[in-house]
Amino acid sequence: MRIHASTAGDTVLRTEIAFVRLSQIAPAEIAEHMSDPRVGEHMPLLTSGWDAAMATKFVAMKEACWARDGLGHWAFLANGRYVGWGGFQKEGPEWDFGLVLRPDAFGLGRRILKRAIDYAIADTRIPFVTFLLPPSRKNLGALKKLGAREIGQIEYDGATFSA
Repeated sequence: MRIHASTAGDTVLRTEIAFVRLSQIAPAEIAEHMSDPRVGEHMPLLTSGWDAAMATKFVAMKEACWARDGLGHWAFLANGRYVGWGGFQKEGPEWDFGLVLRPDAFGLGRRILKRAIDYAIADTRIPFVTFLLPPSRKNLGALKKLGAREIGQIEYDGATFSA
């Protein structure tokens, strides 16, 4: 899916949401998050066996995006507690947005997405944002309310996604 940055609407935040660098989160906490089978249901490319070493490698890869592109993935905190990660990653000429929340924080997705889209609107490098959505993602109402439109299906690394 693609959303044009200028179409995002307003949302009232009831929870204090903070975006911090992934490197500020303990690798064991990220590994625990990524090992939850409920997270894996929505991530067709997720591999098993996440441990602190794998999380450390993952964070290093995401930090490399910051070094290369000046933008990347954050850890999301709700009232100071780690609730997931996501952000923008340059895929060719496009900026893709990903969001991976802990199952107990799935309800915060719209608020986090809204804040990230506000960030994209303010960044002149980002004319639009793309989303690769897994087949398990059926309810697209929140994205459509932000102006997203489906542009088709693509295969990425052996898995099919809606784009």
